[in-house]
Amino acid sequence: MPRRKSPSAVLFAGFNYTFLIGMALLCLAPLVHVLAVSFSASSAVTAGRVTFWPVRFTLESYRFVAEKPAFIHSVLISVERAFIGTLVNMLLTILIAFPLSKESQAFSRRNFYTWIFVFSMLFSGGLIPWYMVIKGMGLLDSLWALILPGAVPVFNVILLLNFFRGLPKELEESAFMDGAGYWRTLWRIYVPLSTPSLATLTLFALVGHWNSWFDGIILMGTPDHYPLSSYLQTMVVQMDIKSMIGSDLAALQQISDQTAKAAQIFLGALPILLVYPFLQRYFISGMTLGSVKE
Repeated sequence: MPRRKSPSAVLFAGFNYTFLIGMALLCLAPLVHVLAVSFSASSAVTAGRVTFWPVRFTLESYRFVAEKPAFIHSVLISVERAFIGTLVNMLLTILIAFPLSKESQAFSRRNFYTWIFVFSMLFSGGLIPWYMVIKGMGLLDSLWALILPGAVPVFNVILLLNFFRGLPKELEESAFMDGAGYWRTLWRIYVPLSTPSLATLTLFALVGHWNSWFDGIILMGTPDHYPLSSYLQTMVVQMDIKSMIGSDLAALQQISDQTAKAAQIFLGALPILLVYPFLQRYFISGMTLGSVKE
């Protein structure tokens, strides 16, 4: 027979579930409110009648946003940046983490290079030298200015090298006995066995590129080259719907600054919300397996 839990254990478990469910609802509440505002009529939002359910449901705000070339262009730039930037991040992370995961007998300078990367994570040259280096390399106002400065995520490298060090050394030794070199061992053994950790780091890199807005504002010369997060940080905050749609009373009843901003914010978060469920099952196991080794 299954062992009955004591009343104190049942009470403690009930408190934990209640607390965690409450925290989850608090985290979801802002997103649900933004979604409700984006689907509501302007008059209902202005009157403060919208909480967590649309009032006078309408898709006019999304139609208005979809017809804005600047918003669509910024989305395409963010998609391109996230795709290329994540590929660059993951490739360099794998290529750096693999040799640094070896013992000192196999790679005598391992500790030296490891501390160089750790030092770069703890200390930086500052904003002005960072900008001057990018400008001196001729990367300003280009997509590579958003990718190359952060091409090596040191925190991800540390997580992955710890994961690599946790894999059985016998796998590598047997591969060497069969005639495989380091390159073949990396791509045929280490990478396939590291799927949970790689999926976690891919999610980190993808979210980082998608949400980054400061570098776009600093490094892009014109708003036409802004990624989506930079566009939302500047254009949406300063947007005046009335100046865009004039005196069209019917449109003003359906669209306002609040509804249009809510629609753009939700559309900006939607890609990450769609991608995350497919990688979430790897998230906890990847973090755990990559963080328990020295």
